Amino acid sequence: MKEYDVIVVGGGEVGLGIVFKALKKKLKVALAEKGKIGGTCINVGCIPSKMLIYPADKLVEMEKAKKFGIHTQITRVDFDSIRKRMRKAVKTSHDFLEKEIRTSEGLDFYNAEGQFVSNCTFRINDQNIKGRKIFIATGARPFIPPIKGIDEINYLTNENVMEITEIPDSMIIIGGGYIAAEYGHFFSALGTKVTIIEKRERLLPHEEPEISELLKKELAKRMKIYISAEVAEVQRNRKGYTVFLKMKNRPVQRITAGKIFLAAGRMSNADMLKVERTGVKTDGSNYIVVDDYLQTNVKNIWALGDAIGKQMFTHAGDKEAEIAWHNATSRNKKAMDFGIVPHAVFTYPQIASVGLTEETARKSYEILIGKARYSDIVRGDAMGEKEGFAKAIVEKKTKMILGFHIIGPAASILIQEVVNAITNRSDFKSITESMHIFPALSELIPETLNNLE
Repeated sequence: MKEYDVIVVGGGEVGLGIVFKALKKKLKVALAEKGKIGGTCINVGCIPSKMLIYPADKLVEMEKAKKFGIHTQITRVDFDSIRKRMRKAVKTSHDFLEKEIRTSEGLDFYNAEGQFVSNCTFRINDQNIKGRKIFIATGARPFIPPIKGIDEINYLTNENVMEITEIPDSMIIIGGGYIAAEYGHFFSALGTKVTIIEKRERLLPHEEPEISELLKKELAKRMKIYISAEVAEVQRNRKGYTVFLKMKNRPVQRITAGKIFLAAGRMSNADMLKVERTGVKTDGSNYIVVDDYLQTNVKNIWALGDAIGKQMFTHAGDKEAEIAWHNATSRNKKAMDFGIVPHAVFTYPQIASVGLTEETARKSYEILIGKARYSDIVRGDAMGEKEGFAKAIVEKKTKMILGFHIIGPAASILIQEVVNAITNRSDFKSITESMHIFPALSELIPETLNNLE
């Protein structure tokens, strides 16, 4: 049996973070990954989706240019060119990581599916390997809801949507979370007749209600959106598929489309590992349970990334890799603060958030709320941005920022100033008392904080 200082299960961005940290310390490392190196982010997630979405942003912006007296006509969208650009970016990133893994001294790469035998032994390629420290970073996969007929159709998910070669005439997206909103924006911008079906009461239910409502209002200009609606059945028809939709106090409705896209959430890959043989605990959704230091209930096993189901974003996973490795190799432990993980949704309009929502904050704090529209600042007004806004949630006593939420242009960039303040444990005056360039979009942040009440 081969023995290693470190075994990493999962070769995505997060797992590779541990691998390279261990190799830097000249340790003997085993990496087990059944799929492509780079995992979700590089192959079917962040990188390819944003390479697709950026051209969609440009298309929507061109359509909106007429309000500034600029009249344009889009004569053709070269979908093949968009796809090739995306695939080139994915291949470049994947090939670089693949080369690094294949040529790294001190690393054994097992490109196959494996399972745990015990808390320190992993079986792969019909052999057992043993590790002094084990890191589980196996990620998650699309959740397939138990809809009647779903197993009998060829549906799309974020994992295979990159393979389509033509822009669909019509598409039904089942789900109303981040993936649904982003791909709904992409396909509708390219001319697809999109329908989004969300069983919960609003789109992006984890965002502030007024942000969800504005997103729905804006997206509804380009697509059909059903909320509080449940898909009862899916059937194949001559031209594509029929979805049977159930809504409260309304008869069953039929909707047809050429493609079905499932974006109903994610599920843990831990079930493939037989983690029960290690004694590692999982929750009701099969995500691995960890403490504040990203350690499982088993002494020599840590888990991180989407495998633990906390904040399922690449930047969060990168930070988790840093903290998990530190805690596995140092007596001075560091806790992972999931409360300061920011995120963005690359729809049009764009969304970015960090910290608590107003509803959550009110349960534990006496708070102040500040709001400002983009049109309240000169740059936002010049851009003709009438609907977008920012919202701040501040603890009244300490003046610390508890949460901040933005919907509008460059939201994912503007939020960073707030993230830095929260991370550095600075109160809101660290922002309002700093000079901001006039007239720039960055003025939106102090404008929001100056409106606290």
